[in-house]
Amino acid sequence: MAHRRGAAVSAVDFGLTGPRGPVFDRVGFIAGAGSLIAVTGPSGSGRTCLLLALTGRMKAGRGHAEVAGHPLPKRLAAVRRITALGPVPGVNDLDPALTVTEQLRERVLLQRRFGSPLRALLRSRRERAAASRERLEAALDAAGLDLDALPRGGRTAVRDLGRLEELRLSMALALLGEPRLVAVDDVDLKLSEAERAAAWELLRAVADSGTTVLAVCSEPPPEGAVVVRTGAAHRDGAPTGPDGTGRSGDTHEAAGAAGAADDNEDDEKERAEDALAEASRA
Repeated sequence: MAHRRGAAVSAVDFGLTGPRGPVFDRVGFIAGAGSLIAVTGPSGSGRTCLLLALTGRMKAGRGHAEVAGHPLPKRLAAVRRITALGPVPGVNDLDPALTVTEQLRERVLLQRRFGSPLRALLRSRRERAAASRERLEAALDAAGLDLDALPRGGRTAVRDLGRLEELRLSMALALLGEPRLVAVDDVDLKLSEAERAAAWELLRAVADSGTTVLAVCSEPPPEGAVVVRTGAAHRDGAPTGPDGTGRSGDTHEAAGAAGAADDNEDDEKERAEDALAEASRA
């Protein structure tokens, strides 16, 4: 896998308030370029909103963050240009009516039209097509997506993919733009233990290649990740490292703190949904 240029990410007292109150607050961490960042916390604690805020797709209202030196929330557009979304339900869902090949072809065409530098237009059509094929092959390799291994190859319908194959396809689509950071929501949702291990292996491999990975999860990987906690697990003083982060080995303590958040989970989920609705309207 080719080595890519990642983005360092940091946050200090980072927070967002919706119509019903705080969605996430007091988030602080430091992660170097090429890090695997695991965002964990109770359901409805603002994990997805934090993901969108750190990729320039939602404007935080408290504190500040930096992605590859770009300050947030001041430079949202600059951060959007260097980041990409993997699977984020309700934001960039795959089209179930398309085949895998059609989904990939659509993104390649969009990338060629809107994501390439102006100097690329000076190349011949053949050169542009060859560059697109090379980029697609690199993205498929990085995502570990083998089209020949699918039930009907590239003609397999997206709706017929398993959860892990959906993740791989979404990652391939995101990596086509060669982002410095890629964000993934609910990475371990509805996965078996073996599939969960395979998903983290994929994300760790992408991070090891240089691209920073920001992943929302219910439980962080056993090791090798910068862990960022949201919700009651963070506010009630769950064990954390410098600047509000924990290491992957803190899973059991975090689970106990998260259990204490059950009474507030519904309110937090409503606040997060309000914030997502506001972002959609924007």
